Formats: sequence, C-alpha cells, structure tokens
Amino acid sequence: MLTHVTRPEEILGSPAVSAGLLRVERRIHRLSTSSRLPLINSAAGRITGAGGKRLRPALTLATALALGGSVSDRVVTAAACVELIHAGSLVHDDLMDKAVERRGVRTLNAELGDARALVVGDFMLARAGLAALALVSKPVAATLAAVVVELAEGQFQEAAELFDPGRTPEDALRSITGKTASLFRASCLVAHPDGRSMAEYGERFGVLFQVLDDLLDLASTADRLGKPVGNDLRQGVYTLPLLLALRDDCGDLRSFLGRRLREDEITILLARLRRSHMVEGTLAYCRDLAAEALASLPAVADPRIAAALHDLPTAYINWAESLVAG
Repeated sequence: MLTHVTRPEEILGSPAVSAGLLRVERRIHRLSTSSRLPLINSAAGRITGAGGKRLRPALTLATALALGGSVSDRVVTAAACVELIHAGSLVHDDLMDKAVERRGVRTLNAELGDARALVVGDFMLARAGLAALALVSKPVAATLAAVVVELAEGQFQEAAELFDPGRTPEDALRSITGKTASLFRASCLVAHPDGRSMAEYGERFGVLFQVLDDLLDLASTADRLGKPVGNDLRQGVYTLPLLLALRDDCGDLRSFLGRRLREDEITILLARLRRSHMVEGTLAYCRDLAAEALASLPAVADPRIAAALHDLPTAYINWAESLVAG
C-alpha cells in the first residue's frame, strides 16, 4: 500500500528525474523572466517560483527515460515548456475565477489587475511555444500549440456550462480531457519521438488527477486541504463526482442546481453528498481509470521507472482517500 506517501508525485523522483528537475527549474526561471519588460519578469517569475508539484515535467522526464532516452537539454526544455504552459493557464484560471489567492499568495489579478494579469498569462503561453520551436523541435512546438488550443476549448466549455442543471457526466469528462488531461498527455508526447506510446497513460492519469481534485473539493475539509472547500459549487461548476452522485443516489439534490447558492445551502449540500455513495463511487471510477492507464503502459526496461509509473495512479487514489472527511 502507498497510503504513507504524503506527496505521491515524489514517486517519480528517481535520481535521474530528480537531477533533471533541478535543471528544469532553472530553465523555467530563465524562460519566465526573459521579457524585456521587468514587470512581466517579476510577475511571471513570482508565479513559476511559487512552488507546485512539478508533476507534469517530472512525467516528461520519466517518459524520456522509460522509452530509452536520456534527460537531455532538449528534454529539459520541453519539460520546462510544459510547466510554463501550466503556469500560464493557472493565471488565466485565477482571472476567470476572480480568485485573490493561490497557495497562500495573492494572485496576479488581485495584485496587478485583470488586464496586466491576462497579458502575463499570454506571455507565459507564448514564451513556451517560442522556446519549444527554437530549442527543441518543430513537432514538439506543434504539440504544445495544439494543447493550448485544447486547454482553451476545455476551459471555454466549462465556462459555458456554469450553473447548467443539464450538464452531464459526459460533458464534465470532455471538459476535463481538454483543460487538464491534454497537458498530461502532452507531457508524454514531447519527451521522446516514441512518446505516443505513453500518450494514453498520460491522458488517463490526467483525468484521474482532476477527478480526484474535484472530489476533494466536495468531500474533504479546509483543515485537511489547507484551502476552502465547496468552491466549485460556489462558482457553478458541476464536476464529475457531483454529477455521478446526482445520477446514482442524490437525485433529490437537483433542486440546488441552476442558481447561486448561499453558504448555508453549500453546507447542507456538502453534508448530504458526504453521506452518500459519492466518495465510494468516484474512487471506484478512478480505479478503473488507473487500470486503463496501466494497461496502456508500454514495456519499460528501467525497473525503477517502470515501478514509478505503475505506482503513480494508485498513489494518487490512496492519497485522495486519506484526505476525505471522515
């Protein structure tokens, strides 16, 4: 069992991956502070320097090693570009959500205003694409450009379906695949010429990652997560765990959909969901995703990398289960 792992992403931390991530960190800093405008450098550097799991670039490095490659300068740059796209998309997410804080730090939109935050996010996305084209390869740049399109489409779909009582689990899954899983898939694709053999693993894991995050927003507590819960309900985002619960055993809660909720209503709704089979059903759904991810893994010669890729999905499920409110 892997429930003792406090940060499941550390499973990918073989010596080669860990050493590579130090190089990736330096490359991220260099790219995010490469504007001729000091204020953009300060803002983008603050976002990329604020920490984070670095799970996507770790997956890029692990994929390169899994497929018989090495942690070359091109792979390091590709991994940094993936993380820069992720960071830029978070700036845009915060702007759309009107968020004032992320990981205990004020968001750029709260600090600089919406217009400048938007441009900094744009800079990060464009800088990643330019670096990929100039320093990695045209196919990698094309892959990253395509994933930015998918991120935009997934986010647009979610925004278009806010407070929509007709949203279905299939709608939520399409949005997840676009706005989250696509970048995990790209993390594998940019790692190696044979990266397509890992693409399905990356996408399945990406869906699992987001579904668990959505579950914790409904089933964990602020004390356990270190951040408020119920945010998706406040914003009218009807996530997959909620929609599965409504379909299976919480149909009586549909009266809460289609409108902004008061805080007391959110408390009632969360309590009812936690008494339902939502957690059990969502975890079972994620175990199926994990099985699909593992079934798609190609043969990996390095036993340590093979074990890490095999253990990662289950580790995230166990980690999420440990954070669910009792």
